[in-house]
Amino acid sequence: MVQIAKFAALAGSILSLIALLGHAFFVPGSGWGDRLLDSLGMMGLAASVCFASGLIFEIPDRKFDPEPAPRLTRTLPVQLFFWAVGLTAVLFLLSWFLAQYFVPMIWKNQPY
Repeated sequence: MVQIAKFAALAGSILSLIALLGHAFFVPGSGWGDRLLDSLGMMGLAASVCFASGLIFEIPDRKFDPEPAPRLTRTLPVQLFFWAVGLTAVLFLLSWFLAQYFVPMIWKNQPY
């Protein structure tokens, strides 16, 4: 039963991270500041889902397991969250920089 709960928790954390990426990059017609605020809100939601999944991953498989339970930051959903947030932040800042400084040089007929 614990294995099914771990699978469901991992699936939920992956889906919340996909929603974070969707709010950071795929919101048409919104400015970069609005995307940043939306993605920060979704990052809080993804963090809560991933850390709750990490708590489920800390549950040992056997009752008397000789190995100690891993730390919360060493569980798979929490590490996925850290990697996804780091990569999302780098890509978000890079795309913001390119949209502000590089795209105007290559696209002369801008609508604004």
